[in-house]
Amino acid sequence: MMRCGAVLLTLALLGVCLPASAQGVVTADYGDLARQLDGRITFERLPRRPEPGLNLNAPYRTDGATLGERLAGQRIAAGAEGHDRVTGTPRPPLAIRAGAAGRSLAVAFHRGFGSNALFPLGRAGFPALGARGEGAVAVLFDADQGAVGLRIHSDYADPLGGRGRVPAAVTIRFYARDGREIGRHAHATTTGIRELGYRRDGPGPGIAAMVIQNRDPGGIAIDDIIYSKAALLF
Repeated sequence: MMRCGAVLLTLALLGVCLPASAQGVVTADYGDLARQLDGRITFERLPRRPEPGLNLNAPYRTDGATLGERLAGQRIAAGAEGHDRVTGTPRPPLAIRAGAAGRSLAVAFHRGFGSNALFPLGRAGFPALGARGEGAVAVLFDADQGAVGLRIHSDYADPLGGRGRVPAAVTIRFYARDGREIGRHAHATTTGIRELGYRRDGPGPGIAAMVIQNRDPGGIAIDDIIYSKAALLF
């Protein structure tokens, strides 16, 4: 009989998707994590402006983390639905890269959250409604994390028509400091706000970065990214 490690290696070589527990990152309750973690990215230090809001052509730096379109070594391609698709492998040392001018990130007051929120911009570019929420977002933490979370608003009104539900429309990939992918989770989007939490499962590298992409017809908005300002508290 093959040992467990050999079985997992064989499955990985065959391209079989391993369960989350084998990847090193598992889902967790966002509310529980929010009570335990002392870091929160809210975008409230920027002026409140209605959509399309503020165009961010450079990486956005906050206390303990940096946000942009992707990680160094990754590329952006057009997905089947017109949303940005992240390809390639992050190159260590990990670094944040912004997108092309008008196609990176924006921050605007969001009626659903009742606060400022982050909009990843797609290929239509700022300030086009068709760009709203259709891009990718990368978050690089200063310290390796034992747990992280975020809130996503989806099923937004689709400015181009064809609104509909897309299974597994949000995908989040987690990376170690050396650029290795240590976890991946895909979620079906729902109307309104969804809270997503994740934690490290067992020994191994902490979460150094996460990359978020989506296929939601109306795009997504992101707020309240939670993390720890100290290293690996979980």
